[in-house]
Amino acid sequence: MADKILSTHEKYMRRCLELAELGNGFVAPNPMVGAVLVHGDRIIGEGYHQVCGQAHAEVNCIASVAEEDRALIAQSTLYVSLEPCAHTGKTPPCADLIIRHNIPKVVISVTDPFDAVNGKGIARLRKNGVEVITGVLEQEGRQLLKHFLYFHQHNLPFVTLKFAQSRDGFIGQPKKRIAISGPLAQRYVHQLRARHQGILVGSNTVLTDNPALTVRHWHGQQPVRIVVGKQEKIPADYAVFDNSAPTVFISGNTMMEVLKNIAEQGIISVLIEGGAHILQQCIDAQLWQEACVITGPDDLREGISAPAIQGIATDTFSLANDRIQLLKNPHVILTA
Repeated sequence: MADKILSTHEKYMRRCLELAELGNGFVAPNPMVGAVLVHGDRIIGEGYHQVCGQAHAEVNCIASVAEEDRALIAQSTLYVSLEPCAHTGKTPPCADLIIRHNIPKVVISVTDPFDAVNGKGIARLRKNGVEVITGVLEQEGRQLLKHFLYFHQHNLPFVTLKFAQSRDGFIGQPKKRIAISGPLAQRYVHQLRARHQGILVGSNTVLTDNPALTVRHWHGQQPVRIVVGKQEKIPADYAVFDNSAPTVFISGNTMMEVLKNIAEQGIISVLIEGGAHILQQCIDAQLWQEACVITGPDDLREGISAPAIQGIATDTFSLANDRIQLLKNPHVILTA
């Protein structure tokens, strides 16, 4: 019987996580959250957090219940991938919404580490007689929420490094813009950009490549363009000054200072795309959590050496003639 209950909880929590993923690229700095309302063995409502500042997953889930099923809400179980909030932010507390609808049981994947929540939502539900079960598919839930969790546990943005290298290990040549990867890999990079709240490069990279640093070949909100260096070094007609995305200039003697500055601006995740010196600084100081290394099919024979990085390979695949390797830093632990 216990195995059956567990498998039922897992089934509906997996649906929560699927729904939550639909908010990827649209909700940061808020977390991606999905919710499912189940009566008997039938889903009567589901929803997810769609846009930062708008309704949370629980609100959308309950609002989706058909009129003929609304009498069943008070006899149903609510599954939600993240602990319901207990504070008033841009929206009212979801814990109060659950209590007001007399939902008797709530099943949660991950406890929210955000100071304004951090167990308070669960405590309020239990105080009002709601049965609460936690930790269902917690590992999967934490993976989905890794940017949000890392930021609130360490007061630093989650850092993903990304660089493209030639087959013989060079990322470019001085003061020359070179395309190392092909169109499919470039589209994949835009997907990565959409999944992060900020994109960071050094001012020398901007001067050499004049990059747009936008999401043009994927869907999602435009990340904040973060340039390490002085604004006056960059010509006024360069792409980082157009109106397609916000741009900030940040200085710091170390990458730790830079990342702390980014965190103070509420940016929870950043994709660092260059240059080689900034990438290597992050690697040497262990200031990275994941990395994407793209290896093109051609040799450059000379140029700027690619950063020396070691990590645990989580995936390797090909996009046309380019090889993509995803790494994670073995020294990073997401605490409970």
